[in-house]
Amino acid sequence: MSRWQNRSSRNVCFPDQLYFIRSQEDAQAVVRQATSGGLKIRAAGAGHSHSPIVPSDDLIVDCSGLSGVLDVDSRSQRAWIRAGTPIYALGAQLHQHGLALKNQGDIDRQFLAGAISTGTHGTGTDLQSMSASVTGLTLILADGESVLCDTVNEPELFQAARLGIGSIGLMTAIEMQLGATQVLKETSWQARLEEFFGDIPALRSQHERFEFFWYPQSNEATIKTIEQVIAEPQYPLAPEGQRQAYSFEVLPSHRPHPHTEMEYSIPEDRGPECLDEIVRLLRMQFPEIVWPVEYRTVAADDVWLSMAYDRPTVTISVHQDVREPDEPYFRACEEIFRQFDGRPHWGKVNYLGSEDFAAIYPQWDDWWRVRDKVDPTMVFLNSWAESIRP
Repeated sequence: MSRWQNRSSRNVCFPDQLYFIRSQEDAQAVVRQATSGGLKIRAAGAGHSHSPIVPSDDLIVDCSGLSGVLDVDSRSQRAWIRAGTPIYALGAQLHQHGLALKNQGDIDRQFLAGAISTGTHGTGTDLQSMSASVTGLTLILADGESVLCDTVNEPELFQAARLGIGSIGLMTAIEMQLGATQVLKETSWQARLEEFFGDIPALRSQHERFEFFWYPQSNEATIKTIEQVIAEPQYPLAPEGQRQAYSFEVLPSHRPHPHTEMEYSIPEDRGPECLDEIVRLLRMQFPEIVWPVEYRTVAADDVWLSMAYDRPTVTISVHQDVREPDEPYFRACEEIFRQFDGRPHWGKVNYLGSEDFAAIYPQWDDWWRVRDKVDPTMVFLNSWAESIRP
């Protein structure tokens, strides 16, 4: 019996089998073994998710051997990338071709497949989630066969799988729409919390990217903006908040302390009001919390299970030390988030069930219809995924 755990050590399981794969053939073989043996199979990446999206008692596949860029088309600015490629290793490889991810999260430890399967995003009013940049996928389905899907070939499967919460098939390669390499300049400053609320419209309209961190033990917030500049990178890299370098060097943040996290997306026009309620909750009911509240923006997209599906979005994240209890705090925050039509991040803590998801995702039933068609015996569903199935 093997042991698997996520980065925070909050999600732990003891699968009967843990497989390390290096090739398409390895992936097909392990899926066929699971199907023929009546086993459940889940793919594991870097273990960054706080939700129980990976744990399985049967079979977990370690995809870290599927790493690297397969093919680059500089003219169309697209690249095929192996599913287990860590985002922190991808930037430099794409940079050699004059290309970069359109956007990425502030943590770059995830594997690419894990990032798109959970709807990972960065910040930017006109910048979408990473799932929205997917233009093609290679999947191993429950019968062990490999299928290429995109907007022309198997378009419904493509729509469902580009944010598939690990439940449709085993992803082996991803085609991404990229952008040109760009130099970004990061600026940060402190402001009183009340000033931030007044500055939100200006921050949104004047800056390509902005984000905000409020530490509940103070009345000050850290505001950070990031802009593209026509200038040379500056090395050695300055401290976070002052960097000027290529996007893959500026967008990631260093977060070494183990924590748990809940994040909800809120319709953009309701974001400030929701944040105000979270601030009030912390001050009145949870004055002991020291971990930050984070506020970012994400553009609308058409990905069925995206938090930003069909609406411009702000995301509000709350955190807690892994050594401290988080459920009372997170449940209280979730109650507020839901009052503002919030949708939870798939890789972070939430307490929702199937009926809850159906109420907030218009394409929920369509997603499950497509998923069940290619995996009728539920090979790719762990206990958590089964618990949210209609």
